[in-house]
Amino acid sequence: MKERHAQDGMTLIEVLVALLILAVGLLGAAAVQIKALQFTDSARMSTQASFIAYDMLDRIRANAAADYTAEAPTDGNPGNIRDQDLQDFARNVANFGGPDAKGSISFSQRVYTVRITWDDSRAEGRAGNPRSLELSSRVAAEPGGGP
Repeated sequence: MKERHAQDGMTLIEVLVALLILAVGLLGAAAVQIKALQFTDSARMSTQASFIAYDMLDRIRANAAADYTAEAPTDGNPGNIRDQDLQDFARNVANFGGPDAKGSISFSQRVYTVRITWDDSRAEGRAGNPRSLELSSRVAAEPGGGP
């Protein structure tokens, strides 16, 4: 005579509960992956802004006698190093952060400050999230050729 077991296999409810737990776990893993991608993009933007700012500070140090606080000229002037540097800076900032990105250069007490501002809404997941990077460097000469 064959013995009967009280249960052979799993019930449908047990299978559904296991699927629910698996689905919640997979959704959590997907959410973590999305956040990681957002933060990676934000870090990439910060790094690129840093490269642009350091490049501009190196150009200022190389041509320390020029006044870099002026606006970038709209027409090309390849004969003037300062004008070309300012045009390159403006173009790099626009290419990096889009049309809303802004770059500025200020000078006070022999310290040049390069500030780049861009929209980092993709990383935060909400619109209108400005982010900025500011780097400063002391130069040996006053703009315009003064000691």
